[in-house]
Parts: sequence; C-alpha cells; structure tokens
Amino acid sequence: MKSLLSIPTSVTAAAAAAAAAVFIAKEVAAAPTGSGALQNILDNTHRSPLYGYPTDLTRGVIPKPFHSHNDYWRDVPFYSALSYGAVSVEADVWLVDGELYVGHHRSALTTARTLDALYIQPILDTLQRQNPTTQFTTGDEGVHGVFDTVPELTLYFFIDLKTDADATFAAVLTALEPLRARGYLTTAHANGTLAPGPVTVLGTGNTQLEQVLALSANESAPARDLFFDAPLQALKDDERVAGPEVAPIASVDFGSLFNVTRTDDVARVLSENQKKLLREQVETARERGIATRYWGLPDFPVGVRNAVWRVLVEEGVDLLNVDALEDAVELWG
Repeated sequence: MKSLLSIPTSVTAAAAAAAAAVFIAKEVAAAPTGSGALQNILDNTHRSPLYGYPTDLTRGVIPKPFHSHNDYWRDVPFYSALSYGAVSVEADVWLVDGELYVGHHRSALTTARTLDALYIQPILDTLQRQNPTTQFTTGDEGVHGVFDTVPELTLYFFIDLKTDADATFAAVLTALEPLRARGYLTTAHANGTLAPGPVTVLGTGNTQLEQVLALSANESAPARDLFFDAPLQALKDDERVAGPEVAPIASVDFGSLFNVTRTDDVARVLSENQKKLLREQVETARERGIATRYWGLPDFPVGVRNAVWRVLVEEGVDLLNVDALEDAVELWG
C-alpha cells in the first residue's frame, strides 16, 4: 500500500492513465454514432454483465490528496467523498451508553447514525468489493484499497474523539474489529516497522499521544492499528513523534496560526514571513516522513478560500482540508 506522501510520485502516472481512459470513454460516448442501432447499444450497456466487473465500484474515480472535512454532514457520508476521490475522511464520535454515535454536536446525534453504520460497514463493503474472491483470483493478489484506479493507495480515516478520552479510545479500538479481522488496517509494531493497509486510522480530538504509544509499548504487544494526528506546530520539539509509525499525518489550525479571516483580501492571503513558517512546518514533518494538513481554512469569500487552497498546494502541504468537494476537484483538473 502507498501512503499520502507517495501521491506525487507513484499515483500521478496511474491517475493520469486512468483519467485518460475516463476521458476517452466520455468522448466516445459523446461522439456522433452514425446510427440509431449503435446509439441504442451505447445507451443500454449498463444492462449487460459484459460491461461490468467485480471491482468497478470506484471505476474512473481518480484519488486526489484532499480531506473531506466534517464528512458526516454530507448527504451520504463516506460515499460522497469516495465519489470525488478524497483520500481522507473524518468522523466525530461520541460515546453514549456504550455506543459510538457520529455528529458535530450532541444535539445532532441520532440512534441510527453510529460509527459502525456510517463508516465501518460502508468502508468494509467497499473493500470487500475491491477484494473479491472469484474463480479467477488466487489469493496472491495482495489487498487492494478503495480506489480501483490506484488500488495500492491507503484511505486515511480520522476519528475525532468528543467524549472521555480513555473510554472513547477503547470503544474505537473495539469498533475497528470488522476491518481488523479482514486485515484491512495499516499496522505498526513495537520495533517500529510499519505495514501499510487499505485503511489508516488516526485518532484526533481528545485522543492522547500516550494512549497511542501505550498500544505498542513492548515487543510482545500486538500490532497497533490506530495512529495519532500529531499537532504540527509542536512537532519540531516532540521527539516522541518519530515518524509515520506513530503519526502518519500532523495537523494544525490554519486560522489560529496565520490569522487569515473571511474578509481578508486575496492578494494578502499569507505574508512572506507566514509562508516561511508554513514551509518550515512542512519541511519538519517531511524530514520524519509525516504528511501535513491545515484545518480551519476560510470558506468565504470563495476567492479567499481558493487563494488559500492554491498557496497550500503550491507550498507542498500534503492533504488539503476541504468542505466543498466539487470545487476542490478542480484544483487537480
């Protein structure tokens, strides 16, 4: 499996090839057919098993390095982000009477919207579709990720703990069992080795670094499959976050760090000193093999938002935090 930092080198060629195939298919479909009979075939191919295949759920979806912020607010959580090619999603979880519910606030919780129902089962179903057992598979194919176009790419799954750290952390570990049992989770061992999988889970919010480190505190401990969303601003001085085996991604609040507001002019999104700080943070993380994410980005006016997006992408930030998926897609053509 490939990590987020691999996207610029390993995914570009595959994504470009897939994009070209999708473009050609669209051009063929849109081209004059010359006969009603041929057009009828083109219009009705979806009814024939000849034109589908087992792993085609994400056929033509090109993965892009952005994070679906507050993903649970979308009409169809997870699947909407997947359809746009987001390589990362997040869920805010609240532990209530032993169950993990998803929502931004307690007032938004419902008994139906659980972590298992909105994320664990949909992710599991997607991965089972991408890893079918048929008369043609041998078991030696390896485990594929959620994207049919780039099956070696991992999906980042941020779980934001909103309630008591200890109890909620333990509940999240239990909730991951369906993915764990299938071997779908990225794992780290006490000796520092990392085994990438189709899904990389990061604890954020009330998650404590000590909780994550305790899971692999000794050589006899089982492989750890929950990682830490490290505070990017403190990364330089925290030697405990040695690399991606602890924290694959480090994040920080962009608005608080750079004081860019919704009313700021596009021309002065970031000063040179601010860009210098951003570059230093990105470089510090990259030296440890850790990807970067800035959350709390301005979303209005759209011109300011887009200018911030462009600056972050140009300066090498690895994961763009976005709310408007359809607009973010345009950054990658």
